[in-house]
Amino acid sequence: MAKTSTFLSPVFVVLLSLQFLNLSVTSGASDSVHETFLRCLKNQTNSTDELSKIVFAQTNPSYTSVLQAYIRNARFNDSETLKPLIIVTPLQESHVQAAVICSKQVGYQLKIRSGGHDYEGISYISENPFFILDMFNLRSVNIDLKDESAWIEAGATLGEVYFRIWEKSKVHGFPAGICPTVGVGGHLSGGGYGNMLRKFGLSTDNVVDAKIVDVKGRILDRKAMGEDLFWALRGGGGASFGVVLSYKIKLVPVPETVTVFRVERLLQENATDVVYKWQLVAPATDRNLFMRMLLQPVTRNKTLTVRASVLALYLGGADSLVALLGKDFPELGLKKENCMEMSWIESVLWWGDFDNGTKPDALLDRNLNQADFLKRKSDYVQKPIPKFSLNLLWKTMMELGKIGLVFNPYGGRMDEIPASETAMPHRAGNLFKIQYSVSWDEPSVELEKNYTSQARSLYSFMTPFVSKDPRSAYLNYRDLDIGINHHGKESYNEGEVYGMKYFNGNYERLVKVKTMFDPENFFRNEQSIPPKPTK
Repeated sequence: MAKTSTFLSPVFVVLLSLQFLNLSVTSGASDSVHETFLRCLKNQTNSTDELSKIVFAQTNPSYTSVLQAYIRNARFNDSETLKPLIIVTPLQESHVQAAVICSKQVGYQLKIRSGGHDYEGISYISENPFFILDMFNLRSVNIDLKDESAWIEAGATLGEVYFRIWEKSKVHGFPAGICPTVGVGGHLSGGGYGNMLRKFGLSTDNVVDAKIVDVKGRILDRKAMGEDLFWALRGGGGASFGVVLSYKIKLVPVPETVTVFRVERLLQENATDVVYKWQLVAPATDRNLFMRMLLQPVTRNKTLTVRASVLALYLGGADSLVALLGKDFPELGLKKENCMEMSWIESVLWWGDFDNGTKPDALLDRNLNQADFLKRKSDYVQKPIPKFSLNLLWKTMMELGKIGLVFNPYGGRMDEIPASETAMPHRAGNLFKIQYSVSWDEPSVELEKNYTSQARSLYSFMTPFVSKDPRSAYLNYRDLDIGINHHGKESYNEGEVYGMKYFNGNYERLVKVKTMFDPENFFRNEQSIPPKPTK
């Protein structure tokens, strides 16, 4: 074997010198930005002591733990992911104002994170130098039972909201998601889907006021911002328009006793009949009943099959539920012994996969640094999938191996709210929403390639059975496969690709609101609403 020469060519030496020079300049530029940003924050807040508690530079010993605490997709927690130069964790509203003003001054992108349940991580990763504004300290939940309302800050979790409501009342609740660690800011501004939507609509349908910091650093409530921006904040994604500080929500009535059940069927146990009939019943039955269906390839007795699981929340007692489904859905074969009666807060814990008997204060646990590797996608179904097509679906899922589907029914209140009422348009005409779901627990390039490929393959297979022109998607099930905005000259056209899928006929109105309130596109991410280009 020939020896490797240790001689460095003059050209290589020059290139190496330039590379080191470039690194030095970049580092110097970062230091300069850091110093300018801190000086601006100090001027805006008139306090150096406070800054040491809320500003985390990369040299800060706590930087890594603060960054990783609310990363909920482990795919975006590796050493190769570009990290923010600074993380700001505001303790009060004026800190948010200062962060916006000072980020603009230094020209850095500001990413806004309120909980981290952001399937593509766009609230805490970027291809360009950026800061993170992490809202987790702004978490107050103030309940007003006389008004049957609550002001909740954007950094609160759904678990905290549910717990604080339960503390004050055993007959009030709020229609939002089933995972207690989801942050309020992103959940409500993207729509907010939960197991009471057939009775009360989306979370965002129950928002009556909001406070936001706009691009000028002003704090605006509903009256000050006007109805156009307030409309956009309900389902259009708050991070395109400013920093949502808090929402005022309407509480909803819940009975003292609710009922839950989980019933499972394999293909060998009439699962195909159950799945087909579910499509007809779940969106059309009593609006007090929500039945989610999970479809997953599994191995039973060394045989590969598909399992259909129906999970339900019924706002009422078990006897009336069994009678209802005995009439509407005999294929399910629901019996009284399948059902559990409990309080609403106990149902929140049940849906959150807590053990029976867990105390409600478990909802206050934020489960920091808990993250799987995952990929999610979404679709809407407007016509029942025929049985012969379901059989092809089972074959495809078993061939792929792990990818599962979650069917979430619509109907009820969702059929009554016009598509233009809020920015979230997916209303009447949809039988159910699909979430494509695959997770894994090991950092592996091969596993990631395999599982993300499974998700895309099943998504492709489902094309004939889902919405068309556009093929719609749900903003809070963020999916960069359907389009990315690079914020260059083509940003408006790029935005139209994913914007029409997420917002259908509401997209152009969102663009007008964006152009009105943030014409220079300061608040932006990979799938934000772009402003109208100037001619």
